[in-house]
Amino acid sequence: MSERISVIGLGKLGASMAAAFGSRGFDVIGVDVNQKSIDLVNAGHAPVQETDLEETIAANKDRIRATLSHEDAVLNSDISFVIVPTPSDEKGSFSLQYAEWAFKEIGKALGKKKDYHNIVLTSTVLPGSTRQALIPILERESGKTAGRDFGVCYSPEFIALGSIIRDFLNPDFTLIGELDDRSGSMLESIYSRLMVNHQKSARMSLENAELTKISVNTFVTTKITFANMLAEICEKLPGGDVDVVTNALGLDSRIGRKYLTGSIGYGGPCFPRDNVALSYIAGQLGVKAGLAETTDSMNRAVAEKVSKRILPMIKPGATVAVLGLSYKPFSHVTEESQGVYVAKQLSNNGLRVVAYDPMSSEMALEDIRRKIVVLDSVEECLAQAEAVLITTPDPAFKDLTAASFKNEWSEVLVFDFWRLLADKVADAPGIKYVGIGTSENDIANTARLKKLWWGEAGESLHTSAE
Repeated sequence: MSERISVIGLGKLGASMAAAFGSRGFDVIGVDVNQKSIDLVNAGHAPVQETDLEETIAANKDRIRATLSHEDAVLNSDISFVIVPTPSDEKGSFSLQYAEWAFKEIGKALGKKKDYHNIVLTSTVLPGSTRQALIPILERESGKTAGRDFGVCYSPEFIALGSIIRDFLNPDFTLIGELDDRSGSMLESIYSRLMVNHQKSARMSLENAELTKISVNTFVTTKITFANMLAEICEKLPGGDVDVVTNALGLDSRIGRKYLTGSIGYGGPCFPRDNVALSYIAGQLGVKAGLAETTDSMNRAVAEKVSKRILPMIKPGATVAVLGLSYKPFSHVTEESQGVYVAKQLSNNGLRVVAYDPMSSEMALEDIRRKIVVLDSVEECLAQAEAVLITTPDPAFKDLTAASFKNEWSEVLVFDFWRLLADKVADAPGIKYVGIGTSENDIANTARLKKLWWGEAGESLHTSAE
């Protein structure tokens, strides 16, 4: 029974994975190229910012250590999880440069090890990467044969930044791409002791698992984009309310409610690039991935569409507050953030933009310097703003009231992409509230439908002639 784990790469996912293994009683060795990260882990501290990471490492520091040496980690563990960056390139593919280097170092260490060792790639890659590009490196550097002398699996995690440890220990399922039964069974056994909710594993070939990983994210983004499309339609219907529609859709077991909240587009380090990657690999295989391409195209048009809608409603040069710069609540990451994109778009159109995010302000400041002013509180933003955009459903924004928006302007325009404040400020004096995904104007929308059904002359256009 394997108890010794090594984790190659101590970024957000790798460090959280190491902490999670330690919390479940495994002895863990972490490997990284950054000496500062090594020193922090060995001192019982988190090398990166992530929810519960500091506390989990501190509580399990007797079982977790870190090193710069791949050889140390491989020789003193039974299974190695490799979680290194696989950045997207200009074509939409994933670069394997960091994975290739890690596998080279692991292969050298395997050459010095007598016992069987299992290598598990966790980083997101394209189908074919593990078998065609990475296993040959292990065999060349070690002088050994995959499947006989060592095992290989591909097993990505389905987690979200801000809740990595929780998600890792409580997955919907575990995905195991296996070179052979031995390597897959070993990994499944470890997962059975690691996962708190004891979910089953889906075991398959390396290539099927690689495709499954990017397919999951692509399907989720399609679902998000579909809900956002429904939100736009609801805005044109009298009494339209996207939450009423999607709540009903979610009752259908074929659909489900998750990721079906009409709002603003998706972002972050995984969703956008995995969608593009699926389109890329499909194209390379001679398959047209039109759905994935359309989803990506619609999502990238969100910021410009929002800007065009807002600009006619406020005077040139006005100050607009953007509340929410991270791509999601409880994260400081601004990569592919719709809030950042919208802020930049409004700034490029001559508006003065101020912004606030509970976690990502410093990081966002570097990303959008010279474009917007990042302030230290919601109150500072609202005191200056003639228009306010709520771009993430952060709890800090749910507590706002009508009084929060009072400033020197006689009326403040509030664009609420998540309808957080519909019950609090929709009818408040001095506030023009726009809940995205709800009817813009019942009278105008009724007239539009009436024209659709009865035409300009008031004669029905949709009845059968007698």
